[in-house]
Amino acid sequence: MIDKKFSQWTKWEDRNSLNGIKYPGIYCIAISETDLSEQNFEWIPKISYVGMTNSKAGLKGRLKQFDNTIIGKKGHGGADRFRFKYENYQELLDKLYVSVCSFECDVKSNAPKDLRIMGEVAKFEYDCFAEYVENFGCLPEFNNKTESPKYSLTHK
Repeated sequence: MIDKKFSQWTKWEDRNSLNGIKYPGIYCIAISETDLSEQNFEWIPKISYVGMTNSKAGLKGRLKQFDNTIIGKKGHGGADRFRFKYENYQELLDKLYVSVCSFECDVKSNAPKDLRIMGEVAKFEYDCFAEYVENFGCLPEFNNKTESPKYSLTHK
């Protein structure tokens, strides 16, 4: 079903070295006590969040927003849910991994080819949600908005 290729799992702190990070795409974030570095991507229960971006800043910019939010700033709703459960950034950092699937296109373009690719990114995020639910019976923990509260809404 999922025919796009995700990168190998990479430690969160090494995320900027991922190929295709300047493009839009999908990212999966896993929390694992065991080292996932350089392992091929698989749908595993340790995936805690699936996200996407079509922004000019690409995956790199979106992952930076995520990082800023788990540090304690604002800007990413899913990361705000992580922060509720993992208030200590350094402890989380040691077990955080990311895998990306980028889509090469020009997000500033209105060319039909680029617009279609950006539509594929949005659709692919939902395909990924469906794949995860088919495998594990639920959404990833921090994609589940009813079960996973935001830090910013619970801590004044």
